[in-house]
Amino acid sequence: MTLDLQSTVTQDPGAQETRPAQPFAGLRVAITGGTSGLGLALVQEFLARGARVAFVARDAKRVESVMLEHPGSHGIVGNLSVKDDIYPIAMQIAGELGGLDVLINNASDLGPTPLALLGDTECEDLERALATNVVGPFRLTKALMGALTASAREGHRPAVLNISSDAAINPYPGWGAYGASKAALHHMTRIWNEELAAEGVHFMSLDPGDMDTPMHALAVPDADPTTLKRPETAARELADAVGAVVAQHANR
Repeated sequence: MTLDLQSTVTQDPGAQETRPAQPFAGLRVAITGGTSGLGLALVQEFLARGARVAFVARDAKRVESVMLEHPGSHGIVGNLSVKDDIYPIAMQIAGELGGLDVLINNASDLGPTPLALLGDTECEDLERALATNVVGPFRLTKALMGALTASAREGHRPAVLNISSDAAINPYPGWGAYGASKAALHHMTRIWNEELAAEGVHFMSLDPGDMDTPMHALAVPDADPTTLKRPETAARELADAVGAVVAQHANR
């Protein structure tokens, strides 16, 4: 399930025409699902580019381990699918970073595993996928909107990147819960981009492609890892897309 990285992006014309060499220095970035797969690769990529990074994940031991392995990162324990976790997560993100310039909603849930036809999907599995992939990002983005609009008032170009999938566009059998939730997230991103343009907050929905990650292995256990994109490659591509947006404030 692979699309061109730019095929699901919603951004201003000419957004990638100019890229200052160091758009990431001191950039305040929050990443959900940051202890494995693409999320961990994003943490590493943004830290390497000079950003200040806070990441969120459910497993306290993994959060502590990633923080120890990546000095300067800020780990936050929380579950995006749990309503009561959202405001504590948002408060810690803003507090640890002193504000926020970029939010990356990366944490995802497949729904039923092994994957199941939609008619065979338990209601609870669909609810969990929607809670993690749609409602969680909605709540967290809303809770952090004040920090993002404050970033815009400070002269930055804040951005929200929602990690999508071509399952949001194409109806793959067996991917019903995941695909439906990602379709909702993708369209919600487009609406928010229209509504928040006047506030200076930019929204993107990007599909990184099929990657060699634990989540992909859970979904397609017999896939050949050598045919899949490395998460580090996807993280570089996504960071470039974010950089093309946040750098624009310097060109105004």
